[in-house]
Amino acid sequence: MKNIVLTGFMGTGKTTVGKLLAKKLNRTFFDTDDLIEKQLSASISDIFKSVGEKQFREYEAQVIKLMSSMDSCVIACGGGVVLNKNNIDLLRKNGIIINLFASPKQILSRIGQEDHRPLIKKLINPLDGIKKLLDERKVAYDNCDIVVMTDGLTPEQVIITMLNNDEVKNILSI
Repeated sequence: MKNIVLTGFMGTGKTTVGKLLAKKLNRTFFDTDDLIEKQLSASISDIFKSVGEKQFREYEAQVIKLMSSMDSCVIACGGGVVLNKNNIDLLRKNGIIINLFASPKQILSRIGQEDHRPLIKKLINPLDGIKKLLDERKVAYDNCDIVVMTDGLTPEQVIITMLNNDEVKNILSI
């Protein structure tokens, strides 16, 4: 059975929604950032500091290669996974790509107080920075099968929206 792959910017709900969805569908849940942290015994923030974003993206690509060989999982991807088209191509071979989208204001309200977000932490004006990163990544985030807007929705409502989508119903045979 195909994987359900959640992509999207940080703070869109990928991990929270992914865990709940996996539980609801009785599937194994994986978070690519968590896997990288466990593999390297360091936080994403510390990895960015010690080796830089380029090397981090290489670690991420290795994890994606492994995840793409899995079956019947829910996979929450780090926000930058989409920057490498090969990552999405690999994940799409055995999965449906669902991009969770949120407005910049919603994202900032969700992550504004968190200090473990390396790409946001260094910004002088986080809202403008989020807008800029979203604009830069728009084409990459659009390379998905389904988009679900998460603004104003609880994680449970996001799941209902996903499960009511015909493409998702088709792969889940519901």
